[in-house]
Formats: sequence, C-alpha cells, structure tokens
Amino acid sequence: MGRAPSLCGVILAAGESTRMGTDKALLPWPPVAPGSAATGQTFLSAAIQALSSFNDMVIVVAGKNEENLAPVAYANGAFVIQNPAPERGQFSSLQLGLQEVLSRGRDAAMVTLVDRPPVTAATLQQLHAAFEMALARRQWAVVPEYGGKHGHPILVSREMIEEFLKAPPTATARDIEHRNQAHIEYVSVADPFVAMNVDTPADYAALSTPTVAQPR
Repeated sequence: MGRAPSLCGVILAAGESTRMGTDKALLPWPPVAPGSAATGQTFLSAAIQALSSFNDMVIVVAGKNEENLAPVAYANGAFVIQNPAPERGQFSSLQLGLQEVLSRGRDAAMVTLVDRPPVTAATLQQLHAAFEMALARRQWAVVPEYGGKHGHPILVSREMIEEFLKAPPTATARDIEHRNQAHIEYVSVADPFVAMNVDTPADYAALSTPTVAQPR
C-alpha cells in the first residue's frame, strides 16, 4: 500500500453488560469520586473523541442498547449501526463494523472495545505511526501490547479486514489473529488501558483507586 490508509474508527458496544449490571458504554469517565462533580463524559463519548482525532469517521456498533447509545454517539459526531443479533457474540459485531467500514469507502480501521478506559492520544499516535510503517513493510495489522498482554485498539488494513469478513460466524478475532500472525506487528506501549477490561462494578471502582496505574 503506497499511500496513507483512509482510517475509520470502530467501537464495539453491543454487549449487554450483564456482570456490570448497567451499560458499560454509559459509565461516567473518569469515575466520579465521592464529593466530586461528573464531567459529563462516558466510556463511549470518551472513546469516540479519542478515535476521532485519528480517523475519518467513527462507527459505533450497538445491540439492543442502540436507543440509549445513539444520542451519545450522534452528539459526538459518530455513526451508529445495530447488530440485530448481538447474542451471536462480539465477533458478529466486529464483522458488521468492518463491513460498514468498507461500505463507507474506507480501507483500514482502528477497532476498540467500549468496555475499557480510553487510551491516551500519545498511545494512539504511537500506534498510528507504527501502522503506517507496518503497511510500508506489507504487514496487515498492528496490535498493542502492555505487560505481555495484547489489547486494543487494533489497526487493520483492508487485507486483514477481508480475513475477518470471510471467516465463519463461529470464529473469534483471536482465531483470525493467530492464523495471520506473520502479517501482524505487536507494538509495546506504556499505556495499561490498552489491555484493561472493565467487566464488573469492582473493576470500575478500582479505576479510581491510587493502585491503578493511570497513563499520562
């Protein structure tokens, strides 16, 4: 690929947040400490704003929560598509989001999950630069690493998008990643949020404690 890719952000947000007990996409970000005023930001709005600086557009893949997420997405300049059967799992949302990327004329994507704190602009800049260099070496994707764990956002070229799209619905993103490891570059970053899932109220509460390493 001899030119800079036309990137589209994709945020997977169709989960039912069963363990959290409330939609993780709408959790306040940063967490509100007792006696402090909320900023008005949520995981979803913060993710959209973070990705918007590095992508032509941002697509939010919602599920049964579309009605609740759409106002937040639209207020922050993102588009929303609905996974009509989110019970099929996260991979179905990924395939829908990536098909929308191609349908909107983009040839690369920056994909993240809504159930984690937004990574820093410096991290996104590092991954974006690494992706451009990877494409020059005819690689298909860049995946961030922190503490030996792979995370998000991942950046994928059209070749990798097509690998995801031609996979059967029963596949997982990890399956496709492992099958194409020769085409993927893993980039070490200093941002713990790339690999930090927030699945339970305890996970969320821990984000406001001093023991959680906050990226700067």
